Amino acid sequence: MTKILDSTQSYTFSKIFDLRISADDLAAEFGYTLTRKRLTLPTYTGNLEQLDALQARIERVLPYVDLANEMSRREVLISQVVLELVHYTKAQLKIEYSIKVTNHLQGYLDYLLRSHTELLVIEAKHQDLDYGFTQLAAEMIALDQWDRTPDQPTLLGAVTTGKVWEFGLLHRATKHIEQGLDSYRVPDDLDPLMRILVQALS
Repeated sequence: MTKILDSTQSYTFSKIFDLRISADDLAAEFGYTLTRKRLTLPTYTGNLEQLDALQARIERVLPYVDLANEMSRREVLISQVVLELVHYTKAQLKIEYSIKVTNHLQGYLDYLLRSHTELLVIEAKHQDLDYGFTQLAAEMIALDQWDRTPDQPTLLGAVTTGKVWEFGLLHRATKHIEQGLDSYRVPDDLDPLMRILVQALS
């Protein structure tokens, strides 16, 4: 198979996004496989006491905010969800976190959350979730190979525009990535979205 990445070049996660290659081709480049399917992700069943207030707050401000650029989506939508997630899980949050595994697996993770034993990565994209998932796949592969990743059988990642969230799951033993077909919209699907995120770090 012809290699996509030049062995003599360095690549960051964002540069991989710019290459506009499919997620399954990217996975194969690093010896992983990928399938697209509906994911049955575990959900938190306890009380999320502040969720209604968060949803109401987001709905109140949306008519007055221009979400045309990635920064506004991060500030108004993504950061609200992430901070709420930290509230419920007490996870450690790293923003724009730099890691380097190899010259082909390096760059900044938009959001990296770590609880006692579980780790979650969230990639924020402006619009293109398809190639955004390719970048997320590269980040999950990097975390799989990173010596500071907790010893857990799967890695969960999410790619989001702020309004829409999609998930990916990396099975570490088999080097297989599942790209979820389901989308979660904010604020409409905030409850099921937050229950997946909270459970992932619980």
